[in-house]
Amino acid sequence: MSVFKVNLSAINPKEEHRRTPSIESLVDTGAELSWMPKQVLLDIGIHSRGKKRFTTAAGQIVERDFGYAILSAEGYQTNDEVVFAEKGDLTLLGVRTLEGFGVMVDNIGHRFVATTSIATVACPK
Repeated sequence: MSVFKVNLSAINPKEEHRRTPSIESLVDTGAELSWMPKQVLLDIGIHSRGKKRFTTAAGQIVERDFGYAILSAEGYQTNDEVVFAEKGDLTLLGVRTLEGFGVMVDNIGHRFVATTSIATVACPK
């Protein structure tokens, strides 16, 4: 496994002119959701839609607010849930965001590689 970071920004889906500055974020294929600083999300009008519980890499259970945003990095965008990271939390780009981007992670080249989306279609008889 390798570690690399990308610049991640969030856009308010109701007011797309409101967006966070780009924030250096750890690409974490072990994290389900992406995490961004709480105040940065609040500043662009992203509001909490509820709370979720998470197990950290150290095995600790934490509870955090989450909301909905358009996430953008490396020229890719997707709608996704985003966790309101609190002081001491990392800023992360999680696997659901990567799937929404339609990319795979090249851990050697430290980059995203575009993939095709899987579609289920009816086969003619």
